[in-house]
Amino acid sequence: MLLVGAVAMTACSAAAPQPTPSSASESAPAPEPTETAPAAPALVPDGSAADNLPIFTAIMQQVAAGPEAVAGRAYVDALVGAGFNKAAMQVTADRTSVDDPVDSLQFSVLWGQECLVGQVGPSTPAPTALVLPELPSGGCLIGQTRPIDW
Repeated sequence: MLLVGAVAMTACSAAAPQPTPSSASESAPAPEPTETAPAAPALVPDGSAADNLPIFTAIMQQVAAGPEAVAGRAYVDALVGAGFNKAAMQVTADRTSVDDPVDSLQFSVLWGQECLVGQVGPSTPAPTALVLPELPSGGCLIGQTRPIDW
């Protein structure tokens, strides 16, 4: 009889519901995230033009989102601030021959025998950055560019 009572008690206690945590504070702590935010792009002085496209693109997008979105000097200054060589740059004019704002502005950095080329402006659906080969005549942009004399 004692054995039957012990089995009955064990059966009752096994069937009894276990308490569950009622709030997040009582539950096990959440695991720490293991992913870190991606590092901001940085200039790779010994890298290729393709290696430096991410920072070129990030700078272009930052300037394009600001009040000087179609001001060539703003792009040149921002690129110089990130470590690009001003002497290797070209930029088109901000204004047309009749002094209207341009529909499209291009700027570039010669990197070895390749070019980082950016294009922004009202006629450009979105700021665009590409790696292109250096022109056979030298430089990166076709047509007349403005002097970078500041």
